[in-house]
Amino acid sequence: MTQAGQVRTARSDEAGALTELALRAKASWGYDDAFMAASRAELTVTPERMAAWDFWVAEVEGALAGMIALSQADGRAAVEDFFVEPHLQGRGVGAALMAVLLATCRARGVPALDVDADPHAEAIYLRLGFTTVGQTPSGSIPGRMLPRMELRLAPGAVPDAEDGH
Repeated sequence: MTQAGQVRTARSDEAGALTELALRAKASWGYDDAFMAASRAELTVTPERMAAWDFWVAEVEGALAGMIALSQADGRAAVEDFFVEPHLQGRGVGAALMAVLLATCRARGVPALDVDADPHAEAIYLRLGFTTVGQTPSGSIPGRMLPRMELRLAPGAVPDAEDGH
């Protein structure tokens, strides 16, 4: 990370703080109160979700700065809950989080990684080497479609990353 900080495994007692981080990061795209209210359930981090997925957090100066999660089921792996505090976006927090997730995927032999991206974050994932392969209905906003993206993983260098949100 370009600022002093570290990436570590998230703790289940951080679920509430991570939910609030996700809401702040999502709102940084300029979504209105109604959109945010409709998205709250999907953005809520629970201890159960944290137990089912691999969750990492980044800390900067001892404070939570970002998070990312990896879900794996039925031979598929997906990026989940990739958010960075708005005031720390563009400072390497997201890159550090993504590097840990990608290293984990490569160590496990994961051949491809999926993400249903926020439309505003599509360019970030494209810079990471993901390609848009389709669309997926939003889990919170009826009629809204999300870019479905994929990254084929090959042994080698981790791509440069921008901060997710």
